[in-house]
Parts: sequence; structure tokens; C-alpha cells
Amino acid sequence: QVQLVESGGGLVQAGGSLRLSCAASGSDYSIWQMGWYRQAPGMLRELVATITTGGRTDFADSVKGRFTISRGNARNTVYLQMNGLRPEDTAVYYCYANLASRELWGQGTLVTVSS
Repeated sequence: QVQLVESGGGLVQAGGSLRLSCAASGSDYSIWQMGWYRQAPGMLRELVATITTGGRTDFADSVKGRFTISRGNARNTVYLQMNGLRPEDTAVYYCYANLASRELWGQGTLVTVSS
């Protein structure tokens, strides 16, 4: 019933910035933890950043200091501000929601960083 929809991906040059957005629909309650994962071609899906309703955040070491995650004013929205992008950041980025009983994933938005 709950669905996640991402947006904001695109093609940028190294050093550029992008802001990803995710909105969860169909939920009558605040989702405890939301965030972003990414998957590059031929690679495993990996954590990028997560945030809880209490504001606790977790970041991959590779993005610390460059990316920030925040929750929006609307219920169950989350953003990923990506600065200082590098070619190795190229991947499909998936919005993530932890409902405790199950995990939900968005369809993904492609981020491509050229050198």
C-alpha cells in the first residue's frame, strides 16, 4: 500500500551538486527510518544515508562531508543533498523506508557523474 517515489537524478560534472527527493504515499503514520541506498552496475546495493524521525543519521564513509540527508516538512518525505560529486558516485539511487515489519524501496533515480 505504501509506495516510494524518487526524483532529482540526472547527469552532472564532477564537483557538481544534485538534490534527490523522495515521498512516501499511502502511509497514515510517520515512518521511523527513511534514507537512500545506491547500486552501480555490477555492484551490490549499498547504504548512502539514513535518517530517523528523531533525527539520527547514518552515512557511508565515502559520502561523509559531501552528502546531507534531511526530512521534509511533509510527512514521510526525505531529501539527499549531494555536493562535490565524484564519478564513483554514479549509480541508481533508491529511496528506502524501514517499516519495522518490512522494507520498502522506490523505483530508483539515476545519477551520472562525468569526469
